[in-house]
Amino acid sequence: MRDALVAAAFQLFLERGYEQTTVDDIVALAGVGRRSFFRYFPSKEDVVFPDHERCLADMTEFLARGGDEHDPVARVCDAARLVLRMYAENPTFSVQRYRLTKKVPGLRTYELSVVWRYERALAEYLRRRFAGQPDGTLRADVIAAAVVAAHNNGLRSWLRSDGESDASAEVDHALAHVQRTFAPDQGPEPAEDVVVLVSRRGAPMWRVVQEIEATLDRRTD
Repeated sequence: MRDALVAAAFQLFLERGYEQTTVDDIVALAGVGRRSFFRYFPSKEDVVFPDHERCLADMTEFLARGGDEHDPVARVCDAARLVLRMYAENPTFSVQRYRLTKKVPGLRTYELSVVWRYERALAEYLRRRFAGQPDGTLRADVIAAAVVAAHNNGLRSWLRSDGESDASAEVDHALAHVQRTFAPDQGPEPAEDVVVLVSRRGAPMWRVVQEIEATLDRRTD
């Protein structure tokens, strides 16, 4: 029933336009009553984004399973990939929704509210992981925003290609940038090991090489 309502809604959206389609039109095409529609979708906007509640629940559960052994930045990047998987499960529907959302301001506003909920879930997880650290809350919020921005950049590149490009590659490339930027501090790099050798002018090259090798051997002893 839920899938039938979504299919009917998008058929009408494509034929008539979103604004010109009513809930009554959708239920008539699907062959059900209004009560059935509202059992699954609180509003007409929700039928455009039917899987986000499930995806948000999956993300929240995934983050809750993350322990101290998991790198927090890598964990939130993996959580964002759950959203990509939802889109990639049905490329045709995802592309149609992308085109529709671009045309309807109300849907863009609704989509922003959905994105904010994903970002909040990531930030709450990171705040717990960074609790007690200097600027822990600030760092959590900044990283969460960066992950969402990177994911959406890769996702939209895939959608603009009409689903023809590699969605995972697009998003992985964007998220890798986040992980490089916010990777855990590994401490200062070790100072370079410099060897200064004084040799007689005109000494044969084999002698210079021999003296360098002898010097290095003494330094490692």
